[in-house]
Amino acid sequence: MPAVPAGVPSAREVLRGVVRRRSWSLAVAAAGSCVHQACEALVPLAIGLVVQDAVASGRLGDALVAVGCVFALFVVLSAGGGLAFYLNAGGALREAHVLRSQGVARILGDRGIGGGRSAGEWSSILTSDATATAQAARAGSNVLSGAVGLAVTAAVLLNIDVWLGLGTLLTVPPLILGIDAISPRLEARLRERAQAAGLAAALAAELVRALAPLRAFGGAGEALRRYRAATARCLDADIAAASANAVVAAVGLVATATVTVALATAAGWMAFDGRIDVGQFVTVVAMASFVGDPVSRIASGIQQLTAARASAARIAPLLGEVARDGVDHREMVDTGTVVLEGVFAGPLRGLTLWLDPGSVVGLVALDPAVAATLMAILSGERYNLRGRLLLAPHEIHLFGRTLTEALDTGKATDAARVQAALHAASADGLPEHLTEAGSNLSGGQRQRVALARALAAEPAVLVLTDPLTALDAVTEDQVAERLTTIRRAQGGATLLITTSPPLLSRCDHVLYIDTRGTAITATHADLMSEPGYAAAVLR
Repeated sequence: MPAVPAGVPSAREVLRGVVRRRSWSLAVAAAGSCVHQACEALVPLAIGLVVQDAVASGRLGDALVAVGCVFALFVVLSAGGGLAFYLNAGGALREAHVLRSQGVARILGDRGIGGGRSAGEWSSILTSDATATAQAARAGSNVLSGAVGLAVTAAVLLNIDVWLGLGTLLTVPPLILGIDAISPRLEARLRERAQAAGLAAALAAELVRALAPLRAFGGAGEALRRYRAATARCLDADIAAASANAVVAAVGLVATATVTVALATAAGWMAFDGRIDVGQFVTVVAMASFVGDPVSRIASGIQQLTAARASAARIAPLLGEVARDGVDHREMVDTGTVVLEGVFAGPLRGLTLWLDPGSVVGLVALDPAVAATLMAILSGERYNLRGRLLLAPHEIHLFGRTLTEALDTGKATDAARVQAALHAASADGLPEHLTEAGSNLSGGQRQRVALARALAAEPAVLVLTDPLTALDAVTEDQVAERLTTIRRAQGGATLLITTSPPLLSRCDHVLYIDTRGTAITATHADLMSEPGYAAAVLR
C-alpha cells in the first residue's frame, strides 16, 4: 500500500470524520433501524402465536387481539424504518455536500493540490467519490440493525428449540465473515473503476474545450480514437467492479438460501417428530424466510463500507492540511506591505521584493521561469494573505451569464465601486448579456472585464500578469493611466508583471531581472539604458 503523504488523512480517518460529524443523527437512525429489524424479527413469532393461541382456540376475540398486536408491531417497525431512512438519506446528502465543499475549498485555496490529476478527475472525485464516502454512515446502520435482527431471530429460535438457535448462531456469522473476506477485492475493483471513470471524464472535458482547434487541423478522428480507448478502459473497469460486486451479492444470496433451507428443513423434521407444535412450526418457517433480510443488510453494509473506503482514499488528498515549503520569506499583513527577502527558489537567486501600500511596482524578467516561479510562490505558499492577495493570471475565465455576475467578487461591492472599476478598465458600455465564458466578447473586451473584476475586489495586494496585451495602443495607454490611479486611490499594493511601456512608465519603480538572474531596481526611464531591458519592452 502506498505511503500516505504527511498532512493527508487516511481513508479510515476520513470515514471516522464522516461518522463523527453525523454522530447524533446516526445514533437516532441506527436506533430506528434496530427497532425496525427487531420488530420485523418478532413478526413471525406474533404470527405463530396467532395460529397457536387464537386460531386453534376458535375464539374470535383472541384472534382480533392477536391481529391488533401484529398490526401495532407493523406500525412500530414502519415508523422505525421510516425514521432511519429519512435520517440516513438526509445525513448522507448533507455529508456529501460537506465533503464537496471542503474539497472545492482546498482546490481553490491551494494551487499545489493538483497532484498529477486533471480537472475532470477531480470533478469525478468531488461528485461520485464524495457521495460514496458519505454512504459510510448508512452502512454502519445497516450492519448494526442486521446484527440486531439476527440476534432477535436467534433468541426466538433458542426459545423454541436450543438446537435451532445454536444452528443459526453458528452458521450465519461464518457466512458473514466470508462476505467480509472478499470485500478487499471489491474495494480494489471499485478504486480502479473510479480512476478509469475520472480519466475518461477528464479527456472528454479536454476534447470539448479544444473542439474548435481539433476540427481546424483535422484532429477530430485521432481525438475520437483516444476517447474510445479511454472509455474502453472505463468499461473494462466497470465490468470488473460489477463482477466483484456480483460475487459479494451471490455469496450473500447463497448465505440467505442456506440458512433458510436449513431452518425450514429442521423445523419440518421437528414438527413431524412432535418436538414443536403447529404454531412454533409456523414461527420457524417464517423466521427462515425472514433471516435473509438481516443477512442481506449486513452484506449490503459491508459493500457500502468497502465502496466508501475506496472513495475516501481518493478524496482524502482534498481534505488534508495545506503544506508549506521552506522559502525564506515574510510578510507584514497588518499594514498590507509584502516583503520577499533573499528568496532562493528555482531560478530565483536571493530575490528581494517590496510592495508598500499604494505603490505600483513593475517586474520585467527576461527568463519566463522567473515570473512563473514568483507567481507560484505568491499563489501557492502565502496562505496568511488569503483574502488580501489577488493574483490575476494572463489566462482569462469569466463566470456568469451577465456582466453583473461576471463582476461579482463575492464581497458585496457596491455599484459605485464596480462602475469605477469598469471605467478604469475602459469596460463600461459593454453588453450586459454574456454567452458562455463571455464568448460574445472580443479578446480585448474579455481582458478588460477581467481587469475590472480584479479592481472591483480592491485587494490589499494585486498581482497582474500582462493585463493589457489584447488592447490597441490608445486604449492600452488610457487603461494604464486609470489602472495605476485607481490602485493608488484604493491604497493597495500592485505588482505588474509585464513588458508594456505604458504600464511600466507609470510604476513607482521597476524590478528588472536579466538572464543571469541579476536584479536591478530603478525607474522605467532609467532602465531604458539597459540594452536587455530596452529590447524586452520595445519589441
